[in-house]
Amino acid sequence: MYYIAGLALNPPPPQAIDGLAVLTTLKFMHYCISTNLAIAPVAKAEAGSIRTMPSSFIGKVVTHIHAIATFIPPVTYVLCVTFNRFTQPAWMQRMSLPNNYMTHDSGVVLRVAACASTVLFLRFIGLTSKHLGNQWHAIGRREKPKVVQTGPYAVVRHPLYTEMLIQDVLFAVMFWSYAPLVGLGITAAAFAVKMPIEEELIMKDSAVAAEYRAYMQRVPARIIPFLW
Repeated sequence: MYYIAGLALNPPPPQAIDGLAVLTTLKFMHYCISTNLAIAPVAKAEAGSIRTMPSSFIGKVVTHIHAIATFIPPVTYVLCVTFNRFTQPAWMQRMSLPNNYMTHDSGVVLRVAACASTVLFLRFIGLTSKHLGNQWHAIGRREKPKVVQTGPYAVVRHPLYTEMLIQDVLFAVMFWSYAPLVGLGITAAAFAVKMPIEEELIMKDSAVAAEYRAYMQRVPARIIPFLW
């Protein structure tokens, strides 16, 4: 039983919580895809095509690895829960987070809060994309490179990666599942490999190498301030 403003309310059924998680996930995916589709042609028109790409095998596949690890859990959740009438299938429930240390109502509150946080989090993703502007790319250097140092880029050098890791944690709570945490581990490992490759490509460009070197000294954190 919930009490809001003195009113006693019955807890929502599990289908309602999973339905909310599905709708929130679809909102998140639509926003990210539409934002990337909108910014890609603008970046190409203003800053040119990708001029230099990684030459190593891992450099060519690492973006695909973290993209797959990030999107498989939410896509699987949306499809399976939707076709199962907004109820998690038995095999999915076996990957549920433990409920030993909290009541059922507390778990519901956490899942709803994670959904609300995801919707609010889209504003930060949009802000980061706005500051990145025409320098957006998956990996590589554009013909007209520029060192972005404003907004979230004044705190960490790869804020979009920070946001992807945070969203994996939110997905884990939204779905109440370990699966997004597995994706988070794979994604974090991919980022650990990818970021030095990206920065090496930047440092090879004489037009921005000195500026980026100074930027690295001023903003030492790649993803997490004071830690990583």
